[in-house]
Amino acid sequence: MKNLLNNAKADFSSSLVVFFVALPLCLGIALASGAPLFSGLISGIIGGILVGALSGSRFGVSGPAAGLVAIALVAIEQLGGFQHFLAAVVLAGVIQLLFALLRFGTIAQYFPTAVIKGMLAGIGILIILKQIPHAFGYDADFEGDQSFSQIDGENTFTAILHSFHALSPGVIIVSVISLCILLFWEHILSKKIAFFKNIPGPLVAVLFGIAYYKFSFGMSALPSISPDHLVSVPVANSLTGFFAQFSFPDFGKIGDTQLWITALTIAVVASVETLLCLEATDKLDPKKQISPPNQELFAQGLGNVFSGFIGGLPITQVIVRSSANIQSGAKSKLSAILHGLYLLLCVAFIAPFLNLIPLGVLAIILILVGYKLSKPELYRKMYQDGWSQFIPFIATILGILFLDLLKGISIGMLVSIAFILYKSYKNSHYMVAKKGEGETHIILAEEVSFMNKAKLLQELSKLENNQKLIIDQSNSRYIDHDILELIEDFKITAKEKNIELKIIKK
Repeated sequence: MKNLLNNAKADFSSSLVVFFVALPLCLGIALASGAPLFSGLISGIIGGILVGALSGSRFGVSGPAAGLVAIALVAIEQLGGFQHFLAAVVLAGVIQLLFALLRFGTIAQYFPTAVIKGMLAGIGILIILKQIPHAFGYDADFEGDQSFSQIDGENTFTAILHSFHALSPGVIIVSVISLCILLFWEHILSKKIAFFKNIPGPLVAVLFGIAYYKFSFGMSALPSISPDHLVSVPVANSLTGFFAQFSFPDFGKIGDTQLWITALTIAVVASVETLLCLEATDKLDPKKQISPPNQELFAQGLGNVFSGFIGGLPITQVIVRSSANIQSGAKSKLSAILHGLYLLLCVAFIAPFLNLIPLGVLAIILILVGYKLSKPELYRKMYQDGWSQFIPFIATILGILFLDLLKGISIGMLVSIAFILYKSYKNSHYMVAKKGEGETHIILAEEVSFMNKAKLLQELSKLENNQKLIIDQSNSRYIDHDILELIEDFKITAKEKNIELKIIKK
């Protein structure tokens, strides 16, 4: 019972942090997608409550994803409106349910660890870089952007440079003091005084930001924060107004090929992002538990069906929220579910209060999440693991920073495959030469494929006349036809060079 209570306390604390991280991301992604702001909140609510309850992941948190922004923005225009796009979201969810039944979730297990760790580190750096402008009071780009080239015409680095020309003193003061509060709370108060362990530092920082915004208007000595630097949640004046914000899909274009192409695109991209985030979240799990990928696809599929039916954006598991969940000490999936409930209750009943939160405070919370994803120790560890781990790791990071998430992971995968091919080329066999006796042993590896042909041919071409060659195939379980043909062809060469050839088979 005591354990259960302690876990509930930890989940309550972490769910608040995830809530503060998720709130601006839900709004920012909806804004960038050209969709109603409320649609982002709906997908955050569904992702938290429904997907959180059905998921097999202890720490995964789902909601609208930046990786689908470009798809949504184009699709809403091509399909002729938001309600037709919602139909595509519903169909995407159905396709994901089919993926789960076909057990496509296992593809996540084929991504190398170096690429997954590179993804985490890359996203960590990206979060920091993208939040620096918001911490200075430059909010031109939407919250949650994960692309180098931004919708506002800037890129990650020019946005930082321009933020120095659009500084908001009030936002900077709030950001700096919030950073001090969070660091002091985490490294001193919560470690030395038991009482403070039960109060999340981010909550204190948010309350400070609200207090500063309210009091700075009445005090000329304090630089104020303008309303355009605050959270902007849609406010309903009544319960009827709240329900009026929901939208419903229009299936009038069910026979349109473009609708099905959009649905399939959303399903594939959302599934890949979810499985990658699931794998990354399991890497961050202190207990290293493995989450069932097909169950996750099922949960995401059902979540997208429901999200599309009530006016929400497509849902995926999101590494930013999931990592914040783990870093904040979550113990179970209750944290993800609670964050969804907070979104629902706050949007329904206290939206005006949420609109007093300065974006600078939330930017600082995200910056600390980013730092924990990309600590210097991680780079040192990957370097110590060797070039075959370090180079794909760095390639993934650079791809994410200068392109986007999926392209960065693709680059990391290609570099990893290149290392595999190189090792396969090098490890087709090992050779023993008996000096002075003119005898050479070539012992083939357990598996020899066509990729090893060049290396083996290189070794055979080095043999001089009047030697004895033994090719040992006894340990090989598989030898590609190209290799067998190469050996057969060499028999002719061996006769011409007076090489005594012996082949040992099983």
